[in-house]
Amino acid sequence: LRELKGRIRSFYPDVIGITATTSMIPDAYEAARVAKEVNPDAIVLMGGPHVTFLPEETLNECKYIDIVVRGEGELIFRELLRKKDLRDVRGITYRSSGMIKSNPAMPLISNLDEIPIPAYDLLPMHLYRFGSLRFGTIITSRGCPFNCIFCSSSLQFGKRWRAHSKERVIEELRILHHDYGVREVEFLDDTFTLDRRRAREISREIVREGLDISWTASSRVNTFDLETGREMKRAGAHTIYFGIESGSQKILDLIGKGITVEQSISAVKSAKKAKLRALGSFIIGFPEETEDDIRRTIDFSKRVGVDLAQFTIATPYPGTKLWDIANKMNLLLTRDWRKYTTIDVVMKSFYLTERQIKRLLNWAYISFYLRPKMILIDLMRNKGFILRKAVPAALRFFLGGEGVKKLKKEISKL
Repeated sequence: LRELKGRIRSFYPDVIGITATTSMIPDAYEAARVAKEVNPDAIVLMGGPHVTFLPEETLNECKYIDIVVRGEGELIFRELLRKKDLRDVRGITYRSSGMIKSNPAMPLISNLDEIPIPAYDLLPMHLYRFGSLRFGTIITSRGCPFNCIFCSSSLQFGKRWRAHSKERVIEELRILHHDYGVREVEFLDDTFTLDRRRAREISREIVREGLDISWTASSRVNTFDLETGREMKRAGAHTIYFGIESGSQKILDLIGKGITVEQSISAVKSAKKAKLRALGSFIIGFPEETEDDIRRTIDFSKRVGVDLAQFTIATPYPGTKLWDIANKMNLLLTRDWRKYTTIDVVMKSFYLTERQIKRLLNWAYISFYLRPKMILIDLMRNKGFILRKAVPAALRFFLGGEGVKKLKKEISKL
């Protein structure tokens, strides 16, 4: 906060923009307070998924925020700077004469190439690193046509998938690599492979341009194939992130994932054949999920063949169908946004206690990463990084300072 105060004092901006996800909202409120304390005349804006779906609540919770920007912010922010009357700015919720008012939504940007390439020269790019490599991120598409109940992407960015042209993508990668020395890139698209032909074309262009980068991207298991994986690998991709979510078809259907267990198996096999490392994401703790369902998911995480696994607890974020269900059925345990991290239980289960869900989350990580196979791979590939660093850190994070003692107790209860 001291650094924030100093930055504001350095040029006293007229407008201060803050963005935050749900778990960061308390910190964002504090940043807004500091901004107003240092520069009372500044207009403080806040955007992001949380405030997009709870705009009035946000303004009621934090008196230091003047305007909430809902949804895509680029055009809204430009209108705010150009127009003097807030009534003429679409996509905002704001204070006026002691009341909170919401204007009609701003239409989504149909041609993403109209958005300028980020002003990387204004960022401390030298601070972003992945190991010894300079690191950068890129978003090449927006929108999601799928209906997962735990995700708000299709509501915030629309159900129609929109994408930058491959020329625009390559130009941004060229700037990152040539101008800023970036060698490791993460594609932050929800589903980079939604259009597989486009994904292959971008991969071929990376090779044609001679861009010496390594990179990762996300995919659904039903939008990935071996040909796409091989093109990505040739272009420097090393890891593909799959949202597998569950090993129970019943749960996959309940959460609207729109995939099958068999598709997950097939996608991981294709990734491995393409020599890509597969990272699988798994979610446990949905209200209708039983302990057997969760254990089936944990077992499946080991059987499906992913190289890395991420386990999280189902969290009803504002804007999601899961949020609506949790509110309608009175399942919310707390509205303390700091706990909406996917490692805390914030929603009731029909079958399991909060403690049981946490224990199963701990067991998921322990049983996946402390298998003999994983320990051997870790020793061979990573010089024992997981054993030396990741496991102790995870124990401290999940089990507290008494990590080892608590671990033994947890295992004895399973």
